[in-house]
Amino acid sequence: MIDRIVSRDGVAIRLTDERWAHITEEHCELAGLRLEVMETVSHPDRILLGGDGERLAVREVEMGKHLVVVYREQSDDGFIIAAFLTRRIRSLEKRRQVWP
Repeated sequence: MIDRIVSRDGVAIRLTDERWAHITEEHCELAGLRLEVMETVSHPDRILLGGDGERLAVREVEMGKHLVVVYREQSDDGFIIAAFLTRRIRSLEKRRQVWP
């Protein structure tokens, strides 16, 4: 199955079962949060720029805990690369913010 969501920039972003399995193998705490991962891409608190042009959608899911979804946008399509939860938001603040 492939889930699709539209990013803040209007690009269709996909999440495949294979990629989701990889994400949840590395971060088992995300196992029940597939919908939240997708919603973070479409309704982030902010978007940061990654080192190779990928984007990091960030959304606070509870006080002091943030969900970060790494994805890549191409001209008419995109895909989710990774996702994780963090309380270490300071390390993300070093990145360039591209939205808002």
